[in-house]
Amino acid sequence: MTRITENTIESFTIELLNKLGYEYIYAPDIAPEFPSFGGVSEGRGGKFPSSGEMSEDRGGTDQRETYEQVLLLRRLQQAVKHINPSIPADAQAEAIKEIQRIASPELLANNETFHRLLTEGIPVSKRVGGDDRGDRVWLIDFKNPQNNDFVVANQFTVSSTSSDTAAVGERSRTKRPDVILFVNGIPLVVIELKNAADENASIHSAFRQIETYKAVIPSLFTYNGFVIISDGLEAKAGTISSGFSRFMSWKSADGKAEASHLVSQLETLIQGMLNKETLIDLIRHFIVFEKTTKTQLDASNTEITTICTIKKLAAYHQYYAVNRAVESTLRASGYNSPPLEGWQTKSDGVVNSPPLEGWQTKSDGVVNSPP
Repeated sequence: MTRITENTIESFTIELLNKLGYEYIYAPDIAPEFPSFGGVSEGRGGKFPSSGEMSEDRGGTDQRETYEQVLLLRRLQQAVKHINPSIPADAQAEAIKEIQRIASPELLANNETFHRLLTEGIPVSKRVGGDDRGDRVWLIDFKNPQNNDFVVANQFTVSSTSSDTAAVGERSRTKRPDVILFVNGIPLVVIELKNAADENASIHSAFRQIETYKAVIPSLFTYNGFVIISDGLEAKAGTISSGFSRFMSWKSADGKAEASHLVSQLETLIQGMLNKETLIDLIRHFIVFEKTTKTQLDASNTEITTICTIKKLAAYHQYYAVNRAVESTLRASGYNSPPLEGWQTKSDGVVNSPPLEGWQTKSDGVVNSPP
């Protein structure tokens, strides 16, 4: 009988993502001190095609300059150039610098800033006929998911920045999340895995590990869409502001029926949530930062008002219900375009509300839709 280990679960995860079209990278192969070359990586995730095999003439495009660098910068530069051909190179470079400069002391504020730039485009100025014209740089091609660069990497070592180290101290300032999903060089999804067969490891310990990462290497989560925790049996997704109880299973691989209990939750989540089309759709349309205010009296009876932000991700039933409703509306209106191509969804309510009650659809028109 094959012994199930965390490595086995990691290999299974990478294999499923590889079948969905993700390029596999064994992260030590692109470490700062490691020379760039193609071939086959036999890392902890098992034997899969490396970036050298999967990409044409990439050479060292994934190479990291430091362990503090969490963006695969040259992949991002290539993607931005490809997606925004009408934007001058200097404006493209400035757009990338803008997301690199996000560095407030508040992790959630950084994440919200990046999410806005990602989903609304980065405003830039370009010269047209001697005049300055406003335009936007897009980091992801939202209309054509297959036009983006998808990577699954394991053993991706990240060091805390100097400012982070000052906050957490020198101890354990380097962390290595199990699996990270990059889209156009941006680390959008972090996956932490534990082994259900180990009584000392559980899905809750995977959640605690994510909390540790957030404290020690917060720069990784500036660009995060959502996180996934699993023990190989259970698998749940949540955001960087979600408590453990708010992490949710993804119970359908295709939106048509709930998966059999004989299929692992991890496999269902990967197939249903992390396929290219659904992942891009979730990032673009189904994440919201909800603001609430709280007023209380301090010791001198002065009212103190604080604003709390919660990042929310739609549950699987809400995701499929909204898309079915939009598709039905488009058909009734005589549109032949795919669902959500010219539509935008946003939440104005809680994630646990009934389908469509907290998630509204609205047209953002052709002019404001991404390239």
